[in-house]
Amino acid sequence: MIPDILSHGQYETVYNFLSLVIASQLFTAVFLVIALPRILPRYRQAITVAIVVCGIAAYHYFRIFDSFKAAFVTDAVGGTGDYSQAVGAGFNEGYRYVDWLLTVPLLLVELVAVLALVRSVQSALLRRLVPAAALMIILGYPGEISGDNGLRGLFGLLSTIPFAYILFVLFVQLSKSLDQQPSGVRRILSQLRFLLLLSWGVYPIAYLLPLLNISGADAWVFKQVGYSVADILAKAVYAVIIYQVARIKSFDDDPAFARDELSRDEVATRS
Repeated sequence: MIPDILSHGQYETVYNFLSLVIASQLFTAVFLVIALPRILPRYRQAITVAIVVCGIAAYHYFRIFDSFKAAFVTDAVGGTGDYSQAVGAGFNEGYRYVDWLLTVPLLLVELVAVLALVRSVQSALLRRLVPAAALMIILGYPGEISGDNGLRGLFGLLSTIPFAYILFVLFVQLSKSLDQQPSGVRRILSQLRFLLLLSWGVYPIAYLLPLLNISGADAWVFKQVGYSVADILAKAVYAVIIYQVARIKSFDDDPAFARDELSRDEVATRS
């Protein structure tokens, strides 16, 4: 539940982390737009999706940021006192779920697209992963907004089913496709799945806090910070790694392209 009062330190912590996420998503998207010509066309779809993901996340975090500032106000001079909930305003957690409903399936599209698999294999993977990702978010939302721990636990359990299925596809089914990838990217792609698992693991922990009777301002601040860090890892950091994979695969596919790019890097370094 949203606390009635935040201390100055708690308010500043959430404020700064929300600001950090906006900067991370926005400038990751800018970097990827600039770097897009530096990979082969067949891998640009994956990076284009990554740009869209970071753009969606930046937009929703702007909305979350504005909602947070409107929800908590202080009468203290210089804003150094406690912050209380504003009358007629509330923090809208729904922005996160709209963001996740759009971006979580696209994160899986990024991964499959950068593999550049045979179209039939790629389509089969996406038909499994994308609906499961959307269903995971849709099932989690009713529990998130419910004040009933029984209902929260039920929807948390239901959302875990598609989550487990996604993990099964990523770590069992997708492993067969990794064998077809260049040796230079197999380890990176394998670790990328663990990055998704690590970052997504923050969400159920935060989701379970009320069920564990952990509440109050500190718990709410911890949840907002955890969500923010997880979104940076799962979107901005993930996107940069996807770009690294696309660049390595571009070099492996086309030695002439690799020579040209390395020459550009050498010229830039000398300059």
